[in-house]
Amino acid sequence: MSLTSARRAATARCSRPARATFFEVIPLPVIIPIDDPDDPRIAGYRDIREKDLVGRQGLFVAEGEVVLRMLLAQRRHQPLSMLIADKRIERLGPMLAAAPQAVPVYAASQAVMDHVVGFPIHRGVLGLARRAEAPDSGALLASLPPRALALCLFGIANHDNMGGLFRNAAAFGVGAVLLDAQCCDPLYRKAIRVSVGGALVTPFARLGADDDPIGLLRAFGFEPLALTPKGRTPLKDLRPPQRAALLLGAEGPGLDERLIDQATDVCIPMSAGFDSLNVATAGAIALHQLALAE
Repeated sequence: MSLTSARRAATARCSRPARATFFEVIPLPVIIPIDDPDDPRIAGYRDIREKDLVGRQGLFVAEGEVVLRMLLAQRRHQPLSMLIADKRIERLGPMLAAAPQAVPVYAASQAVMDHVVGFPIHRGVLGLARRAEAPDSGALLASLPPRALALCLFGIANHDNMGGLFRNAAAFGVGAVLLDAQCCDPLYRKAIRVSVGGALVTPFARLGADDDPIGLLRAFGFEPLALTPKGRTPLKDLRPPQRAALLLGAEGPGLDERLIDQATDVCIPMSAGFDSLNVATAGAIALHQLALAE
């Protein structure tokens, strides 16, 4: 190519309209930069692990891109703000642009975020929200349609198991989860993350200390099904009722004998010499089988 031709080509390239940038295609909300870890506007994110243990006065933290998308899409809990690593802002543009205008988006360097939360937060994506008021357990059961599936949890104190169970509940169309007093909080940050946001969209209620779980379920037309290794009815042989409530207990102790005695006891047959599964795994198998009958 001659020098003259090269100059013409260069001039032509310079005269073309510039390609639209990401920010021109998808308008981002106002991004508020945070340089000071002690900025009071992000106080809710400070020392996350310690606050997770002592409670947040009606607030909770959602962690990770998938979970934050679920938080912004649902309507039960109120998103209050987002704290995003500045290197993630552009890629998360569509999600941020779709967020309610009243929800501020704070951006900080990775170093500032790590300092704020108290540990290396590699995902770099956090949201703060106000939890919805917990419904009465009876009112929650009454709100379900004629054909419905409920999950009742007893003594589930491990946040990984709780998150896994809520993930299962969301996947298999559980309409309500009832928790006894010994269950951990489904809106604990780790439980929400393990649930992949399922804990944000599946309604749950706490049983009162004096509640009779079996009586409550039957009062609203639910047949209680106690999953236990010594159950007399194999899961595959069960004919699920229109309103089924699956009862699960903590690994180790399992369900209280009094609950098992008042319910239909169901088992998942195992190979010889093995008697049980992780509670979240067992719950997934049972809920899948019950959901098939819908």
